[in-house]
Amino acid sequence: MFVVGDRRHGENFDLIQHYVDVLCQEIVQSVATATHDILPLDTVFFGGGTPSLISVRQLHQILATLDQHLGIGAGAEISIEMDPGTFDQEKLAGFAQGGINRVSLGVQAFQDELLALCGRSHNVREIYTALDMVHQVGVKNFSIDLISGLPRQTPDHWQESLEKALALAPTHLSHYDLIVEPVTAFGRFYQPGKTPLPSDWATAQMYRLAQATFTQAGYQHYEISNYARPGYSCRHNLVYWHRQPYYGFGMGAASYQGGYRFTRPRKSQLYFEWVANGPSQQGTQRNQPNGAEWVDSPQESLLETLMLGLRLSDGLNLMDLAKNFGEKTVEMVLNGLEPYLQKGWVEFSEIESEIESESQAGIENNKENDKTVLITTAKRPGFSGRICLTDPEGFLFSNTVLASLFDQFSNFVG
Repeated sequence: MFVVGDRRHGENFDLIQHYVDVLCQEIVQSVATATHDILPLDTVFFGGGTPSLISVRQLHQILATLDQHLGIGAGAEISIEMDPGTFDQEKLAGFAQGGINRVSLGVQAFQDELLALCGRSHNVREIYTALDMVHQVGVKNFSIDLISGLPRQTPDHWQESLEKALALAPTHLSHYDLIVEPVTAFGRFYQPGKTPLPSDWATAQMYRLAQATFTQAGYQHYEISNYARPGYSCRHNLVYWHRQPYYGFGMGAASYQGGYRFTRPRKSQLYFEWVANGPSQQGTQRNQPNGAEWVDSPQESLLETLMLGLRLSDGLNLMDLAKNFGEKTVEMVLNGLEPYLQKGWVEFSEIESEIESESQAGIENNKENDKTVLITTAKRPGFSGRICLTDPEGFLFSNTVLASLFDQFSNFVG
């Protein structure tokens, strides 16, 4: 769910209230015209822009609209992205009372000079103030976002950020590499040479260091950029990575329902006009300027399945892949990944039934001793096996692996 904010005007800014009203209108319209079964939501995620700048009343308005028209299931994970310095304890307490039970805090770094260089509006003191408020309010499930590859970031900076993040004992950690985009504050003032970025080699070392530091501290590296304490993986994001159906509401948000994709307009005025026109005017053609809706083609489905599945430490289940795309496709995938198996970037696993012998266990063989195990193997797995990228090297070179697979299936028709 994409929401907007304005640091100067905050909750009193009329545009924010107008946006929230239109957003709720879109929710009502989308549900009224749905052609699929409406099931209670298992997760809700407030992200994009700076959602922590909306008021408690506005957040309650959105959640009440969702609950009334879609339903929010008991025990749902309800998350919000929050930047330090954009909220106080009273607001966070109001969010929690409204249903927020997971907070994703955009820390990025623990050095004031680096935060300033990448255009962040908060400082280190505000990071600790924000985390203190999270604890005071009693939100136990919180995530910390860190960014490597920042201008003038050194290995010592990165080590310090990793250690300080761990000291805060979050349930979840996200580590992203900096991407310079013109639309961001950093992208607008970044000048190569004057604010130099670390080399690719240096950022790769930062990735390896983060992986070693977090996993040794007991976090599970369940996705290429994400780590969690057992039981605290982000349920909402797993929906995306498993290609399960989801709703998206607001500017630039995307939905995936019944094999259809739909992306809303990214500009506020276009979005307002699009909602005002009503569902019958919102279009169904892929290249419409105000949004796009289409049924997944076999090629798009396959490529997205490969891309998203290989982001996860569990990788891809070959039986599911064969069921959805055919055994011939699985053979092509395995052939395409063979070179990367030799490089140590890919692992094959095979499910085998193992029966403990009397000599091994000192007991009589019987059915109670049967067990199913997943064995990593250098051999090509059968259709009951799995494939995954290795951690950390396979994840580091995931773009190379995926580019090769994409090229192999460029003309795939199913």
